[in-house]
Amino acid sequence: MKAFVGVTDKSWADFLAQRPHLEEINFWRPSGKSFKALSPGDLFLFKTHKPHDRIVGGALLSGFALVPLSEAWAAFGEGNGRSSLSAVREAINVYRAKNKMPPILPGEDPLIGCIMLRAPVFLPEDETFGPPPDWSYGLVQGKTYKDITSSEHTDYFAPIVDRVFARSPAETLVDDETTVTTTWEHHGPMFGEARPTRRRMGQGAFKLALLDAYEGQCAISGRRVRPVLEAAHIHPVSQGGLHRLDNGMLLRSDVHTLFDLGYIGISPKMQVRVSPRLHKDFPDTEEYTELADKAVFLPREKTDRPAPDALAWHLDKVFKAA
Repeated sequence: MKAFVGVTDKSWADFLAQRPHLEEINFWRPSGKSFKALSPGDLFLFKTHKPHDRIVGGALLSGFALVPLSEAWAAFGEGNGRSSLSAVREAINVYRAKNKMPPILPGEDPLIGCIMLRAPVFLPEDETFGPPPDWSYGLVQGKTYKDITSSEHTDYFAPIVDRVFARSPAETLVDDETTVTTTWEHHGPMFGEARPTRRRMGQGAFKLALLDAYEGQCAISGRRVRPVLEAAHIHPVSQGGLHRLDNGMLLRSDVHTLFDLGYIGISPKMQVRVSPRLHKDFPDTEEYTELADKAVFLPREKTDRPAPDALAWHLDKVFKAA
């Protein structure tokens, strides 16, 4: 089992610990540096700076995205660990000052790295843990542990994992009760017990991850006007779909509506299909009928591209073929 121990301010952890209703949080990086240490579903633990210097909780990784600060706030709100957008800006400026960087100026909307996490757990003070035995205080952002079930790390990490996963899966995944069970994935034994997780994300992370994967471009129209781009589900959550990148596309708002209503679909060859019903129901639709047979813009990573099964479901259940 892979894990990452990330270094954070105690104020960030304390703020979020007082808001247990938040199911999604953002472990932001002011530098915007990418994060590739973990895969979705892996464990991310929180260690506070000195002098507190304790493991105070953890969460599951949803993914990473590099987005403007305003979009990070719109997606996560108080899940960013502060009470307002201005407070997040102030916190980033503190980091910038320490690193002799210029502050964010009024009107600026800098890119920040978003390590997007779900199902966070924060431990009571008397249940926190000291840093890992091999921890180096030269580490600025954190450390990856490739297998915390190995003999070298088991004794230290086992009680931490037990507490972080204390409400999994029954409570952590309660919002998944109506979703399809075929999306369960087991990562094998973890301290003698198999634990199920889902490689999915929350709604806020879903949109930011799509914006990142599709490079801010509508998959069908090709437009790059970010304010009108939306996170579209291929297989709606209300009907058993999940917040997963392979069950989503980044679409312009009007195209999103037509997709949801079945006037637009995607063929197995990743080409746009336009229903003949569109022109019949709404004659002034040349802008959309001209999209027929156009190749869909796809993410670079194959694992982020629309799943063929999801697209087939949409064509069968939603698309107006005639």
